[in-house]
Amino acid sequence: MEAWFAHLLEALALPRFGLSTVFVVSLVSATLLPLGSEPAVFGLVKLNPELFWPAVLVATVGNTIGGAISYWMGYGAERAYEHVRHRKPAEVRALRWLERFGAKACLLSWLPAVGDPLCAVAGWLRFPFWPCVVYMAIGKFLRYLTMTAALLWVFPGQFSV
Repeated sequence: MEAWFAHLLEALALPRFGLSTVFVVSLVSATLLPLGSEPAVFGLVKLNPELFWPAVLVATVGNTIGGAISYWMGYGAERAYEHVRHRKPAEVRALRWLERFGAKACLLSWLPAVGDPLCAVAGWLRFPFWPCVVYMAIGKFLRYLTMTAALLWVFPGQFSV
């Protein structure tokens, strides 16, 4: 089992497959699966400081595509379910809030725990797809830019293996 795990880590090693690994991890982490992509982005940038902007942009693209996948999952779920009945008051308030802001609510897709489901709810509520994607991309770009810069500021020393 240890050999298999070591082989997996070697296959996903950031210096070897850097940007493609960041893309895949960012895409998967933006779906409803619980996974954080910031450590992968930080690790790549720490090992290769010259890849700061490419890593932030690749992570943004992967995470935005993952958000779009969540949007379409929500859209499909709504079409299958059609109408929700017996909603709780808190759910009704949340849906009214989302409907009031529309696609702009997708700016909050960067938030932990609620951001990824928010993309699915945007699809569920049939918000316009492309405006949602644009707002998702803006929010996710700002998240990666802020998180990676903050981590580099907190851990300024060169990474040693």
